[in-house]
Amino acid sequence: MTQAVILKRRPEQPCDHLPAHLPLTLRRILARRGVRQASELELSLQGLLHFNTLHHAEKAAARIGAAILAQQPICIVGDFDADGATSVALFMRALQAMGAQQVSFLVPNRFNDGYGLSPGLVRIAHENKVKLIITVDNGVSSFTAVDEANRLGIDVIITDHHLTAASLPNAYAMVNPNQPDCSFASKALAGVGVTFYVLMALRHWFRTQHADHIAANVNLAQWLDLVAVGTVADVVPLDYNNRILVQQGVARIRQGRCIPGVSALLTVAKRDPQQLQAADLGFTVGPRINAAGRLDDMQHGIDCLLANDPVQSNEMALHLDELNRSRRVIEQDMQQDAEAMLAKFNLADGSFPSILAVHEPDWHQGVTGILAGRLKERFHRPVIAFADAGDDMLKGSARSIPGLHIRDLLERVHTLAPKSIERFGGHAMAAGLSVPKAQFTDFQQTLAAVAADWIDATMLERVIWSDGELTAADFGLPLVRSLNAIGPWGQKFEEPLFDGVFRVVQQRWLKEVHLKLVLQVPGSQQLVDAIAFNVPNTGWELPATEHIQIAYRLQENVFRGQSQLQLMIAHVWPA
Repeated sequence: MTQAVILKRRPEQPCDHLPAHLPLTLRRILARRGVRQASELELSLQGLLHFNTLHHAEKAAARIGAAILAQQPICIVGDFDADGATSVALFMRALQAMGAQQVSFLVPNRFNDGYGLSPGLVRIAHENKVKLIITVDNGVSSFTAVDEANRLGIDVIITDHHLTAASLPNAYAMVNPNQPDCSFASKALAGVGVTFYVLMALRHWFRTQHADHIAANVNLAQWLDLVAVGTVADVVPLDYNNRILVQQGVARIRQGRCIPGVSALLTVAKRDPQQLQAADLGFTVGPRINAAGRLDDMQHGIDCLLANDPVQSNEMALHLDELNRSRRVIEQDMQQDAEAMLAKFNLADGSFPSILAVHEPDWHQGVTGILAGRLKERFHRPVIAFADAGDDMLKGSARSIPGLHIRDLLERVHTLAPKSIERFGGHAMAAGLSVPKAQFTDFQQTLAAVAADWIDATMLERVIWSDGELTAADFGLPLVRSLNAIGPWGQKFEEPLFDGVFRVVQQRWLKEVHLKLVLQVPGSQQLVDAIAFNVPNTGWELPATEHIQIAYRLQENVFRGQSQLQLMIAHVWPA
């Protein structure tokens, strides 16, 4: 099953407005990503949007401040992913530093409790005499749970970033940039970003109402490593505001000013903090925290982020690393099952479905999101992967492609066939849902019908967007280091990718899955190393002296203390 990959180049944009001391190549890259003024390159905390435009942030802050002054028991209710875990850890650390002596947290178990604040969790909080519940990274759909809390005399503050329905829960306050009537300019905040903003509002409340209180002088920036981890792990768009939060967090990690848990997770992942790039958080720290929620209980991930003793945090990080290794094995088995299931279709002849809904009885529900993401990348189709969730229900994770709003599509399916989806929620690119087993066939049929109307052929074309060709002078470490310094790169602020035709001078396989090449740079005699990770042996044999066209990224490869340029190959075409 192969699919043509189309190479397109990003349109040129004027770049004269950007600082002249930057290399022309870099200025062009930034202009193509919408950077319109030099100030957008200054990623200092002073550039953050003010919290006063975030709806209900100040109302939430006043209620939390009152709870701290009265020492009312506060409970943080989180989510079982890295964004939720970092949000819980951030609130726990900050509120305790601000003087809260009775603050606890609850996180639903993925397998037993389901997602978000539930009436059951509210009753547990009530048994613990909690007077204020604060949700993080969840809550916009917790109507019955909020009603139960109100009945029991517990105020609920919802902090979330997920898209809302037409109506909202009857909470004391809801802080969510994506709710109606919120004028906050950045709609891309992750859950942990919303948490950070509530804490900024809370500190301001103390400064204006109780300036002599310890909370008025708490340094919130000390926990920006948590904000960076959660933001990158949740793959939210890196608009200017999020780039500030991530860059400031990454800078603190590089300087060794991060919490012991983050440091320990980088150590077990064999990442040098001083060389850390933002994307590394998404490949190292995020997956290990997520593994706790996927295979066991997110309590383990949060405990690691709350540990203050380096020895203890290292032990916890090792446990998370073991869970992540187990997750990889499970994921590989599930992917093999799915690819065998889809082998009857052919991408080339048009028979391949435009949207995939796959299910096997023995799949692990904690890994369906990763599986859906892998299949989406493999086949460039929106994918919903389902696993048995007990009680005759299937739990699905959806991942989408550019141009298709997956939550809106699921809402349409629900409108046409209400019984086929019990509940759903999410974003444009990712969503979750529950489907009764007895309704799965009806769900698939309705899903296919909606997809036929919503998905056109151009959306299913796999396109690689390139920043164009580099000159021979660009092939050196100075450009790589300039690119690294101007980051962070990520969702909606993509790391630069280039293309060009090279002559193959040498090739060899590493561990039978990685193709290592030596290429001749166009227009010069310079040779450069290149590598393609995890590629199939068949179809990648490249005769010496053959010219190939590649799409690639630049990387500084450090080996035994020596640095050299390396090309990270994204795709190869015959020249």
